[in-house]
Amino acid sequence: MNNVIVYSKNNCMQCKMTKRYLKEHNVSFEERNINQDPQYLDALKQQGFKSVPVVMNSSSDPIVGFRPDSLKELVG
Repeated sequence: MNNVIVYSKNNCMQCKMTKRYLKEHNVSFEERNINQDPQYLDALKQQGFKSVPVVMNSSSDPIVGFRPDSLKELVG
């Protein structure tokens, strides 16, 4: 299985919905919270991202925001 990383922040509805979607579809992921670990925010900014959630894995382009249409590609 691909290594899925979800960059998120506290009190972010789209982040919560993205994580819920992945959990409901049994997609394991590592959460990186930018509020708890600010170095993740710096890493995202360096890559040009301006919002969360950002879902990354090794086999597809990053997914920004809550995008069930794109997240379904991670299922299965």
